[in-house]
Amino acid sequence: MENYKREFIQFLEKAGVLRFGDFTAKSGRKIPYFINAGMIKTGNDIARLGEFYARAYTEKLGNQPAVLYGPAYKGISLAVSAAVALSKNGLNVPFFFNRKEVKDHGEGGVFVGYVPQAGEEVVIIEDVITAGTAIRESMEILSHLEGVKVAATFIMVDRKEKGQTEKGAMQEVEEQFGFPVYSIVDVYDIIEYLEEKPENAGNVERIRAYLAKNGARA
Repeated sequence: MENYKREFIQFLEKAGVLRFGDFTAKSGRKIPYFINAGMIKTGNDIARLGEFYARAYTEKLGNQPAVLYGPAYKGISLAVSAAVALSKNGLNVPFFFNRKEVKDHGEGGVFVGYVPQAGEEVVIIEDVITAGTAIRESMEILSHLEGVKVAATFIMVDRKEKGQTEKGAMQEVEEQFGFPVYSIVDVYDIIEYLEEKPENAGNVERIRAYLAKNGARA
């Protein structure tokens, strides 16, 4: 495993973002581990997380400019931290996020921050994709921006789960919307990390059993 992947998983675990137990995902599935970006609570942690996103962005897109979109609510801090980290690396990109409810006074509208113009590209910054539900919600919101194209989505962890078919949720999103989805790590990286310590055998067994039932088949 690459060092940065191990560092990232260690960071997620230490920050309480990665937890093991019995949880229910947005998709309704019962899952043995949970990725909760809402557990990022300090300046140091959100800055560090932004650095990992920025690294992934640079590796995949280079210095390609885009507008970062953070879906409310958890995606807001993710997009902001990624934009800050990218600016420190010399790439100054704008960002925006959505309101859960349309504001009918002041500046109004559903978006806060830089509103992309026709011809510009957007990069979605999310935490995870389980069944693809959240991405489809984001695409519905972004569809109101005329002439704006989504260039990619970046997430923390690819859960390698099937979506609405036997295919992986990430693959379904890519095929449906025509843009790539990149993850910093995937669930098999987490398994490899856990297997380095014998005391994690129980969690490894539960995750593997879950993937046997819900993992992507194609």
